[in-house]
Amino acid sequence: MTHFQADDGTRIHLKISGDGDPLVMLHGWTASHQEWFPFLDGLHPTHRIYRWDARGHGGHPLVDGAPPTAARMARDLANLLDHYALKKAAVVGHSMGALTLWQYIRDFGTERLSRVCIIDQSPKLMTDAEWSHGIYGDFDADKAAAMMASLHEDFAEAVLKLTAFGLNQRAREKYLANAAGWQRSRSALRDQAADPLIACWASLTAADYRDVLARIDVPAMLVYGGESNFYSTATAHYVAGSIPESILHIYEGTDHSPHQWQRERFTRDLLDFLNRP
Repeated sequence: MTHFQADDGTRIHLKISGDGDPLVMLHGWTASHQEWFPFLDGLHPTHRIYRWDARGHGGHPLVDGAPPTAARMARDLANLLDHYALKKAAVVGHSMGALTLWQYIRDFGTERLSRVCIIDQSPKLMTDAEWSHGIYGDFDADKAAAMMASLHEDFAEAVLKLTAFGLNQRAREKYLANAAGWQRSRSALRDQAADPLIACWASLTAADYRDVLARIDVPAMLVYGGESNFYSTATAHYVAGSIPESILHIYEGTDHSPHQWQRERFTRDLLDFLNRP
């Protein structure tokens, strides 16, 4: 891996590969640059791809830098664009990556963006009496506080339960059966430094980007899971209705990572979107 230095001195690690127009790919919470590996063969011929490990992620310890809040990661994205002199970059954001992208647009605008792709995310994770498009459609302040306590008690298990006990019945069954994939995820989560990731989660759940959606004036493609662990399709339609002229794809039968369940389709949809005049 290579790295660039953020403006607070933190080394941000990333992989750069492929040739063509710049494409920045932002992974989800607790994930890494490896999330995008399955799509490289399809994207390399036409795009130069920048895949980072967001600060506090990917096994790279924070030394003296700021924790990975949404605002700090958005600034890191601005630093990435500056460091590699990217004037017009397409950006794909999954989950936390989408929140990072929305924060970037709030703070820096869309001047340096050519297109954006959002994967399975709500602009506001916490719910209240007037907002039901957050996590589960029912993740109020009390549940958010309980989640935070669980993260401090057993970080890995709290993350798994957040995913398992949501809207996707298959995920619940696999977790209760302690399937091999869940065992691997548990082990990977236990290898990560929890404190920066908990600070990150606190920032993400406090954010509200509903006002940002209407300000997205570059082409936008949205990909949502028809059986997302966290969001109903009503959330997908809310986001699509709030971003002018956005393109919405709902991948039926897929969870919070629809791009991973239908990789060939996602690669095809993304290339079609990126290569439009």
